Amino acid sequence: MDWFMLWLDGLTFAGFSIIHLFFVGSLVGKRPKYWHTVGYFFLLCILQAFCVTFQIEGILSIMIELFLLYGVSCFWLGNRGAVCGISSILAIYVCQLSFGMINSLEILLIPPDFRGWKLYCVLSLATVTAFGLCFGFCRLVLKYLSFKEETPHLRLLLLSGLFFFSAELYIVQTAYPYISGDGGIGEQFLLFLLQAMGLAAFICTLYAYQRVLYGLKAQAALDSLTQEVKAQKRYVGEAQKRYDKTMAFRHDIKNHFSVLHGLLTANRVEEAKDYLKKMETAEAELSFPCQTKNPVVDILLGEKLELAKAWGIGWETFVLLPQNSGIDDFDWCVIFANGLDNAIEASKKVNGERWIKMKGERQGDFYRLEFKNSCVPGPMPPMGTGLSNIKSVAEKYHGAILTEKEEHVFCLNVLLKGESL
Repeated sequence: MDWFMLWLDGLTFAGFSIIHLFFVGSLVGKRPKYWHTVGYFFLLCILQAFCVTFQIEGILSIMIELFLLYGVSCFWLGNRGAVCGISSILAIYVCQLSFGMINSLEILLIPPDFRGWKLYCVLSLATVTAFGLCFGFCRLVLKYLSFKEETPHLRLLLLSGLFFFSAELYIVQTAYPYISGDGGIGEQFLLFLLQAMGLAAFICTLYAYQRVLYGLKAQAALDSLTQEVKAQKRYVGEAQKRYDKTMAFRHDIKNHFSVLHGLLTANRVEEAKDYLKKMETAEAELSFPCQTKNPVVDILLGEKLELAKAWGIGWETFVLLPQNSGIDDFDWCVIFANGLDNAIEASKKVNGERWIKMKGERQGDFYRLEFKNSCVPGPMPPMGTGLSNIKSVAEKYHGAILTEKEEHVFCLNVLLKGESL
C-alpha cells in the first residue's frame, strides 16, 4: 500500500504540474516549455517532502504551493505581477475544489472494508476523474477569462479570486477532519455540496465579469462612434464654410482685378503689391494643405497634419479620392481619422525619425488606401477600436483590410469597392 500511495502521489504531482502550468500559460497565450513542467514537478515533490518532514498541512501547505506557482509564473513564464497572482490563485483554487469534491465522493461511496487491488483501482480511477474535472473546469474558466490582451479592472477580479480562495481555505481548515475521513456521511455530503457550490459561484462570477467587460467595450465603441459623428459634422460644417468663402472670393475676383488695374494705371505699384499680398493671403486661407478632391476629407487631413507637425512627425501624401464612388463622406472620415490617429500614436513613441506616408490608388475594381508610419520594434499590436471601425467600413463596401509590421514600419492597407470604381 505504501508503494502504491507513493506512485499515486507522484502521479498527482505530475498532473498538478501539467494543469497548473497549462492554466497560467493559456491565460496569457504562452505555452510552457518541457523543462518548465519537469522543473515544477520536482519543486512540488520537494515541497511535499518538506511539508511531510515538518508536519505542515492545511492552509499553510496550500499557501506555500501558491507562492511556488506564483514564482514559477513570474520568473519562468515572464508574466506580470497582477496576472501572476490571479492565475496562480485560480489554478490552485480550481484544483483544490475539484480534488476536494472527489475526496468527499470517495468517502461517501467506497465501503470501509474495501481492500487490495479493488481499492487501488478505485483510488486510481478517482485520481484520474479528479484531474479530468480539474481540466474541464480550467477550460471553462479559460472560456470566460483571458489575459492575452490588456484586461481592465484586474483588481476587481483579483478581489473576487481572493474571496473565493479564502472561502476554500476556510473550508479546508474547518472541515479538515471530514476530509481525512473522520466525518459522517451527512458531513461529507455537505462538504461536497459546499465545494460544488463554490465552483459554480466562481464560474458565475467570471461570466458576470465577462459581461461587464463586454458592456464596457460596447460603451467605448459607442462613445468612439459618437465622437466620430460629431467630428464629421464639424468637418462638413468647415467644408461648407470654406466653400461659401471660396464662392464669395470668386464672385469678387473681377472687383479685385479692377482695383489692381486702377492702382497699376495710377502707377501706385507699392499699394498694388500690398493689395496682391492680401489677395494671396485670402486665397491661402481658402486652400487645403492636402487636396483629395473631397473637401470634408481635406479638412480632416489638414487637422491631422497640424497634429503630426506638433509632434515632429514628417508627412507625405498622394491621395486623390474617386468622385461619385458611392462611398459616404462619413465612411471616408472613419477610415482616415482612425488610420491617422493610430499612425500618429505609433510614431509618437519613436525616438528617431518620425514619419507618416499615405497613398491612394485604383486597383482594378477596387480603391486601395495605404497608411505607412514609423513605429517601435515589437510584435503586431492587437486590433483595437480604430482598426475594428476601419474593418467594418471596408466590409460594408465589399473590401478588406491588411496590416503588416516590419521592424520599424507599420503598414495598413484598406480595399474598398464603390459603385463607380
